[in-house]
Amino acid sequence: MAAPVRTLCCSVLRHSSRCFTTTCGSQAGIKWRTENGLARSGTEYGPMTDLPDWSFADGRPAPPLKGQLRRKQERETLARRVVNLSSEVDKGMEVWREKQEEAKRMQERNKSLLLKPKGNLLLKKYK
Repeated sequence: MAAPVRTLCCSVLRHSSRCFTTTCGSQAGIKWRTENGLARSGTEYGPMTDLPDWSFADGRPAPPLKGQLRRKQERETLARRVVNLSSEVDKGMEVWREKQEEAKRMQERNKSLLLKPKGNLLLKKYK
């Protein structure tokens, strides 16, 4: 039963003058939002996403929803990763500075081990 219906639909679409696409459409406004420094969609972050949907009549906040807890966890994980990567960069910069200082010390040491001028050359140097 499904095969004849499918062939019928395919033949109708093939002979139709209207375009039929199966690709997913892009969300409206992504370009404008990103150019203006906003999220790609209205549901990524912001008060509509981060604040609770309701509260108790006496003013107590509502318990957080699963999505809020998930987003909070993702932000904490990202913050930890940023801190770890920043500390790695700081350690790398410190190691690089130490290598530069060591190379400079070795250059000074090699320079001090060179032969010293004697006699008239030494006297001419200080005049």
